Amino acid sequence: MGCALDRFDTLKAFVRVVEAGSFTRAADTLQLSKTTVTQQIQQLEAHLRVRLLNRTTRQVKVTAEGAAYYDRAVRLLADLDEADTSVRTASSSPRGLLRVDVPSPFALKVLVPALPAFHARYPDLQLEVGVSDREVDVIGDNVDCVVRGGQLADSTLVARRIGELQLGVYAAPGYLALAGTPGHPKDLEDSHHRVVGFLSSRSGRVLPLNLRQGSTRVEIQGRYAVALDDGNAYLGAGLAGMGVLWLPTYMAVDAVASGALVRLFEGWECEPMPMSVAFPPHRHRSAKLQVFIEWMDSLMKNLPG
Repeated sequence: MGCALDRFDTLKAFVRVVEAGSFTRAADTLQLSKTTVTQQIQQLEAHLRVRLLNRTTRQVKVTAEGAAYYDRAVRLLADLDEADTSVRTASSSPRGLLRVDVPSPFALKVLVPALPAFHARYPDLQLEVGVSDREVDVIGDNVDCVVRGGQLADSTLVARRIGELQLGVYAAPGYLALAGTPGHPKDLEDSHHRVVGFLSSRSGRVLPLNLRQGSTRVEIQGRYAVALDDGNAYLGAGLAGMGVLWLPTYMAVDAVASGALVRLFEGWECEPMPMSVAFPPHRHRSAKLQVFIEWMDSLMKNLPG
């Protein structure tokens, strides 16, 4: 197996192939050639004298022996990372690269404006931020964590709740001048009203509006002329007068202050949206991930209610 560093790199390669389910995807995330990764796995299997992976033209599946070895390899790499982190943090702040993915409105309105203060506090920490409202394959895409609203679809991830988003129902004055101001949520089901549809990344369907007033609860689907799967575009359609929309308060506060949006249905409350940071269970919660989670938690606490 060569030197200790070679053994370490080989273990990393094996873990990535198992998690990605592909030599090509593992090689891409490790920034190595597919040939190099293939050779590392072949050397590992030769050293152990056991087959760890079954390869087909379409996918790579782990054997029973490979699954047991994967669990031990993950723990070993996590222990090594913890040892490195404990030494580094004794004399310095967290450092290294952290890959995260966040919803597009949250990135634009919350995360990016707060980056200068975060960088000043952790100058040795690099962030690679994917901005998307679509579901991300955290393990396959080699992402350290994702920030998401609502219930997480991937039950294999560990989720840390960082707060709840308060939502409201809004419309542009131009839309209300044409369609009239709805007095009750059920009015949105009338033929002369439209909503702006938001497409679920999980189901591909337009999400309904859920409102409550005391013990009364209503669910509104509404008719739409346009439906979108990106939060910033969704807000833009509402500002353009394409219909009624429901938004986290932080997304609407500037538009309401400027008069570009009007809040509807006083006395009714939207179901709040839980927000979480999610990460793979076998990824060690390193110091850099921990400070990011704590930062997200503080940003959520400072959002307008």
